[in-house]
Formats: sequence, structure tokens, C-alpha cells
Amino acid sequence: MIECAVNNVSTTPVLDRVKTPADLRQLPESDLRVVAEDLRRATIDAVSTTGGHLGSSLGVVELTVALHYVFNTPKDRIVWDVGHQAYPHKILTGRRERIKTLRQGGGLSGFTKRAESEYDAFGAGHSSTSISAGLGMAVARDLSGRDNHVISVIGDGSLSAGMAYEAMNNAGASHARLIVILNDNDMSIAPPVGAMSAYLARLSSGRAFLKLRDAGKSIARHLPKTVEHAITRAVEHARSYVTGGTLFEELGFYYVGPIDGHNLDHLLPVLKNVRDADVGGPVLIHIVTQKGKGYAPAEAAEDKYHGVNKFDVVTGTQVKPKANAPSYTKVFGQSLVKEGEKDDRIVAITAAMPTGTGVDLFQQAFPRRSFDVGIAEQHAVTFAAGLATEGFKPFCAIYSTFLQRGYDQVVHDVAIQNLPVRFALDRAGLVGADGATHAGSFDIAYLGILPNMVVMAAADEAELVHMVATAAAYDKGPIAFRYPRGNGVGVDLPQEGRPLEIGKGRIVRQGDTVAILSLGARLSEALNAAETLAAQGVSATIADARFAKPLDVELIRKLARTHEALITVEEGSIGGFGSFVAQQLAEDGLLDGGLRFRAMVLPDAFLDHDKPETMYTRAGLDTKGIVAKVFEALGRPAAIKTA
Repeated sequence: MIECAVNNVSTTPVLDRVKTPADLRQLPESDLRVVAEDLRRATIDAVSTTGGHLGSSLGVVELTVALHYVFNTPKDRIVWDVGHQAYPHKILTGRRERIKTLRQGGGLSGFTKRAESEYDAFGAGHSSTSISAGLGMAVARDLSGRDNHVISVIGDGSLSAGMAYEAMNNAGASHARLIVILNDNDMSIAPPVGAMSAYLARLSSGRAFLKLRDAGKSIARHLPKTVEHAITRAVEHARSYVTGGTLFEELGFYYVGPIDGHNLDHLLPVLKNVRDADVGGPVLIHIVTQKGKGYAPAEAAEDKYHGVNKFDVVTGTQVKPKANAPSYTKVFGQSLVKEGEKDDRIVAITAAMPTGTGVDLFQQAFPRRSFDVGIAEQHAVTFAAGLATEGFKPFCAIYSTFLQRGYDQVVHDVAIQNLPVRFALDRAGLVGADGATHAGSFDIAYLGILPNMVVMAAADEAELVHMVATAAAYDKGPIAFRYPRGNGVGVDLPQEGRPLEIGKGRIVRQGDTVAILSLGARLSEALNAAETLAAQGVSATIADARFAKPLDVELIRKLARTHEALITVEEGSIGGFGSFVAQQLAEDGLLDGGLRFRAMVLPDAFLDHDKPETMYTRAGLDTKGIVAKVFEALGRPAAIKTA
């Protein structure tokens, strides 16, 4: 095969025969262990070339093989929670030839995506949605009179989100025929797995046990109601006590497990039993797996190679290009530590992303003042609000796209009460390989419309240092600051952050024809555009707004009155900074004369994954796009073509 060959001899000979799950189901069960070995090898080989989520994918190799072997996909729906563990699934479902385009421009998504394959029953990217989506599919099946199965696969990390429990509560109450597979690879909520637990799982999922249970229920129905209820609950609790599933039984699920998720001899019979039996409601199969399974460097790594760059397959060494500047995430983390050293009221909160947000640095310095609340953004926000009521200074560090999940809490629990919660929004703007699900496109708009909220955007890493200090010093209400993924622009970092004057921007280059007012990290592109414009006879003023709210009204009025054109630039959607500026200009009557105003924003579309610079070019928010917008606003052609 293409991916894994030595001297043109395939190292995945059995997997080579599998183009789709239908081919897989033609193989004897005795071949499935080899298929799993081949699939693990192919996954490692692919991700070594592209980078991506390796550890979680390796942890579900056997489960993926078993699911597609036992169930009739795509008629039977498999819903992968988050979707970053679905690389083996993609290989088995007709996408092996394209697997090395994973997360590349024009290539396969790093998550499940309905538009990509009929086998991707539900698109993902954010966690804890699989049970809700699966329940919807199961109810739709029943309403349509169909008989297919629906299987939701959710990890123990995703089970830390309240939405998963809301869905289980609804599923249990509805008695829907839904299969949920809990992939437990970290929480250790189960007793040790082994031959006995596998035996009990097979026994409790088999028809003989179910018939015995139903017979017992029939007998109990002839007894007084209170006795019947007590006996039924006692039986289920006794079984759950042995297997560890009392919580799920209380939510209305028939619990099976725990079983070894890497042992096909355990997985296959349980999946078949559950497929063929009707337990009268939803079933939860609890499997225990190991992230990074089967690849020694991943098994040995602390993060189990959850997310990796390209790497050498033999050594596991990741390719990490030398950066000319520190990452914004690191600058935030280091700055927060410095502020924490000066003020012991500062605390840090993250929702299962300590490393991704830089909170891990604060965690190392101040473990008692750091809180990882799990995948629970709603709780994180209100938890921060509670801390703020008692005089603490909570920094709630959450990706821009993840804070959307806690928006109601931002409005009701923070903004309405005017509590001084500090929101550090990592991954602002376009994020590259993670694509639309992780793009921080909307936070300027959704935060900027809230009364009492202050919204800042860092133009570079030095500005981020000052914005952390500004947030630490600000106690009048909620404040947010956003910064992009990746490395800074290479400016010198200040030794100490200094609080900025709230609502005040700065002019960084003076001109007289056109004013470009930038919010955030497009400032460097605006400065490059000014150089190009100067070469073509157009003098440009470049200003850094710093604040989307409150606006620097004095600066905006000055720019509008002293230039032919005013153009705003932001890494955000329509309805954000440009709209706020336009509203101010309209109220001041500054659009009634000859001012030519334009707002440059992200396009009204979800942009597919690619290199960030390519995505910004496509969005028209690079140097060339800014220059073109200036000439369009001025109503004159460019003197020379831009590069």
C-alpha cells in the first residue's frame, strides 16, 4: 500500500484489502487483530506526516474495528464525540488514500465532518455533543419507522461537561434505543478490568440474563407496587455494585462493563449482544482504553501525544520549527505569573485546557490558586463570578470559540451583576489546521454588545503583556482581552506590564490621506500595507485601537475629520469592531459628508482548515487585501500591482 511500505512490500497487507467497512465485514473474525495492528501502523504513519491528534486515535483502534465490524455502517450511525479520535475511522471508511492530507489545505478535516463522508454521522470539534446528537437520531429513527442502530462514543473527559448528563437524563427518561460507549482512558472510574469483568459484561449483556431479568420483573409485577419497585431497584443496584455503573443506572441506562477496550475477544461479543438485544431503553457500554496505545513514545509521554506536530516514527521526536518569537499563549502565562506574584487575590481558571491556554505556568507557580474545572465552560464562568463576589481576581482563560458555550453565564452571571471577571481569550481569529470549529471569529461581536464589558485585543506580544496588567488592575466590572494562536511578531517584551488607559488607542504611523484603524494582530499587516501604499503615492495613518469597547471616540473623530478615508481592520466577524465604529461615526454625523468608510472583517462563511496565512489571504485580511481596500475606498486604481 502507499503509506507503509518497505522495498515496495506493504506492511499493512490485511488492511490493504479493506476499502470500506463492507469489506471489513467480509473478513473472518480471526483477521481483525491483524487489521487493528495494520490500522494502528497506518494511523501513526499518517500523523507523523501531517501532525494532529494521535494519542486519542491510537486509543480507539480496536473499538473502531469492532464497531464497523459488528454494526452495519453507514446505515447504523456512529457519532464520535469531539471527533479528534476519528482518524482510524476515516481510514476504514474510504479515506485512506487521502489520509495524508489530514488538516492540510483542501484535505481531510481533523474532525468528523458530514460534508466529507456519509460515515461521519455528525460533525464535531467541540466536545460532549455525541449523546444529544445520537438521541436525536434515535428518536428520528423511531418516528420514521426505521430499525437502524445509533452509537454515541464519548470519552471520560467529555463526560465532565454538563451537556452530556443533560442528554443522558433525557435519554434515560425517554427509554430510547440508544447505545452509548464510554471510552474511559483517564478518569479511572472503573475497577480493574480483566477476565472476570469481561465475563460479567458478556453475561449481563446477553439474552439469557435479559430474559431472566424480565422474568423477575414479570413476577414482581404481581406483588404490591412498593415491593415491586424495591425489588427491581435492588436487582439493578446489586448488578451495578458489581460492575460500577450505579450512576448510569440511576440515569436510566442499562450499564455493561467495564471491559478492556483493546481486547477484541471482549469487545466483539458484548457489542453483538447489545446489538441483538432490546433492553427496553438506552445502553451504556463502559470500556477502558489507553491513550497512545501501541506506540511507545506516545505511551511514555505525559500527554500521550494528544496533539502533535510532524514527528519521526522511529524515535517519536516531533518537528518543532524554531520560533523567532514566543507564542502568545506563553506570553500570557508568564505575564499572569508575574501579576500573581504581586497580588495573591489573582486566581486562574481553565476548562480542561491548562497547557493550551498557558494556565499551566500559573498552575506550577500557584497550585492552590489554579483551577481546571474540566470541559465545563458554563461552570467555569459562574465559578469565576462567585470568586469575584468575594474580592478575588479571577482570570478565566478559555479559547474564544469555547467561551461561546458559556455565553449565557457571561451575560447573566457576570455582565448583569457587573462582576470583575477577567476573560483571557486564546485562539482569537483564524486558527489554521483546526478549522472552523476552533476559529475565534465572533467574540468581539458577542462580548462587545454587552453592557459593562470592556474588550481589548492585543496587536502584538508586548501589548498582550500590558493587557494582562490592565485586566489585573481593573476592578470596575468584567474585562476581556483576545490574542491569536501561534507566535508573536518578534517585538521586545517589557519587563513589567503597565495598565493601559481604558478605552484609549494609539497612533503608530502618521499619514494624511487614509487612516487604517486596526484592532488586534492585523496591525503588522496594516503597517506593511502603509509601506506599499507610500510607494504608490498614498500616505496612510496607522492606528491601533486596542479597545473594541469602550471605543476611543476622540481618536475615531480625529481620524475621520483629517483623512479622506477611514478603514477598520479586525480578525472577527461582521457585527464587531467595524460595526461599533460605524455606529459612532453615524451618531456623530461624520458619515454625512465626504468621508469614505470601510470595515474589513472575516467573510460571512465558515472557513475550512489551512495554514493561517493562507486563510487570511483568502479572507482578504492580508497586506494585499488591505491595500486593495484602500484604493477601492479612494475610488482610484492602484498605481502598481501589489505583490
